[in-house]
Amino acid sequence: MGYGNYRDPFAGRRPEYVVRAGEKLSLSFVVLPGESRDIDIAVDLVGDGAEVDLKGLYLCTGDEQVNFRILVHHRVPGCLSHQLFNGLAGGTSRVRFEGRIVVAPDAQKTEAYQENHNILLSDSARVETTPQLEIYADDVKCSHGATIGRLDEDAQFYMRTRGIPEKEARVLQMISFLSPVTPEGERERVESALADSV
Repeated sequence: MGYGNYRDPFAGRRPEYVVRAGEKLSLSFVVLPGESRDIDIAVDLVGDGAEVDLKGLYLCTGDEQVNFRILVHHRVPGCLSHQLFNGLAGGTSRVRFEGRIVVAPDAQKTEAYQENHNILLSDSARVETTPQLEIYADDVKCSHGATIGRLDEDAQFYMRTRGIPEKEARVLQMISFLSPVTPEGERERVESALADSV
């Protein structure tokens, strides 16, 4: 297989994070109502066995503008990266997720996964998501995916038939959706923001 189209994404610039052999980088991002953010994350895995775990959540209920730009570069063999970003967009908020994984020609045995899941809470909110894979090696396990949907009305109906009020049913469903990306120390703050958003 030829790799003539490969270009080092960090040529001429430095990444924010360099992960060396045997190191693990874990980052979590929390964006709550009233916060507009531009979050740029650039990670270069340069040592065998390096690992990266990126998680993020966003809860936008007004006119927030939230942009995630993520670049993860697998430069050497045997590294692992995982990205999971979940968000709720309501009001007239605008969310953009641009994720890019680049696997260099020498980075065999790479495992790289990227997911971005979104729920729209209003007709005026907008989400644009563009997960991307650039793979220049042939012995890898890589995947990416994105979803944009609404709260599950059937699940809410089921909870209401069990005596749970409609507002609480919506909050419980949103808590469940954000749970996989909520840092342990942020649970109370996130749940309070969710309760205030309904």
